[in-house]
Amino acid sequence: MTAAIEIRNLSKSFPCCKALDEVSLSVSPGEMVALIGASGSGKSTLLRHISGFIAADGGQIAVFGRTVQVDGRIDKNVRSLRAEIGFVFQQFNLVNRLSVMTNVLVGLLYRTSLLRSLLMRFSVGERQRALEALAAVGIDKFAWQRAATLSGGQQQRAALARCLVQQARIVLADEPIASLDPESARNVMELLAQMNRERGCTVLVSLHQVEFAIKYCPRTVALHRGRVVYDGPSAALTPQLLGELYGADVDELFDMMLDSPALKLPPSRLAAPCAAV
Repeated sequence: MTAAIEIRNLSKSFPCCKALDEVSLSVSPGEMVALIGASGSGKSTLLRHISGFIAADGGQIAVFGRTVQVDGRIDKNVRSLRAEIGFVFQQFNLVNRLSVMTNVLVGLLYRTSLLRSLLMRFSVGERQRALEALAAVGIDKFAWQRAATLSGGQQQRAALARCLVQQARIVLADEPIASLDPESARNVMELLAQMNRERGCTVLVSLHQVEFAIKYCPRTVALHRGRVVYDGPSAALTPQLLGELYGADVDELFDMMLDSPALKLPPSRLAAPCAAV
């Protein structure tokens, strides 16, 4: 079976640091995978490389067997590849002055002609699809409001509706719940899981919150200083294991685990690794 995402020996350096260090990763069609790590671990950089937003220094990426980039050269047909990839940003990436409906219809731009894209012309059928997508994420009643009037959780739902309209086969979600309150965060993760389960979308979601990775994603890939340090079942992510993987940098992840009731670990499971750190 051709992998949905295939990454081989991907490296990227910035003046301040090495963001990605020989990263290799394969994600099968229909998987829901969490990408975890502390700030600066390379999560966002990796997702932007998969979509072809950034050129790497070396390595290669393919999506459903089609090349995104090789050795720092982004494929000339990357625009057509991006039609397969929905990207959900931490800060929603909506145009505040435009209606929610128009923001969702933007998901069609990779599949339309350049002229239609520039003129923002959409058919009645396309608008109906957008309305159905908004209904699927529970915000169709806000379709004609300006995006700026929505709450953070509602704006992220609109971003997910945009992926539905796009008919994305892969959804890359970059810290989609980092700016949300706990209830909105759960709702967004439930919607991502529903898209994965009911529509067969391959989902790769970066998270700071380890408890959400455990609850919603069967598999987790952990990055630390640009390297993959763990790739396996999310259920195995105990505080002890994270302490071994991250060392002194584990504090950021532990704080979230300790504060969250979702993990529901007994005190004995949490005390030892905290003492070690």
